[in-house]
Amino acid sequence: MIFDKKAELNVLINLAASDSNVAARESKLIHTIGTASGLSKEEIDGLLKSPKPIGDIGTLTPDEKFEHLYNLIQLMKMDGQVFRSEIVFCEHIADKLGFKKAVVAEVSQHVYSDPTITADRDMVKEKAMKFLKSK
Repeated sequence: MIFDKKAELNVLINLAASDSNVAARESKLIHTIGTASGLSKEEIDGLLKSPKPIGDIGTLTPDEKFEHLYNLIQLMKMDGQVFRSEIVFCEHIADKLGFKKAVVAEVSQHVYSDPTITADRDMVKEKAMKFLKSK
């Protein structure tokens, strides 16, 4: 399956709104990710105004699952505050992606709120893959 960047952004928007407020830094990251994915500002703004329910994301490749999880956790940490509702949402999405919920705590240790600080993604990916559920 080719990963739909609008669907990914939609999930990130749902996470950002899970605490009833899309913070400015979260909105900025959503715009950065959307722009990097080839979406226009207008498309991103439209998604922010009207997020859609989350569809079936369990059919992604392991690499796509990791990238989605990484972006999701980075967004959760973006505003400098992590609410329990955001953690629960991330765990829910991780589960839908085929990970054990504990992957959120593991990956969170290596993802920073400032996107300019990058972790060793290969190491983080290796750790995350240990949490993939067997089918």
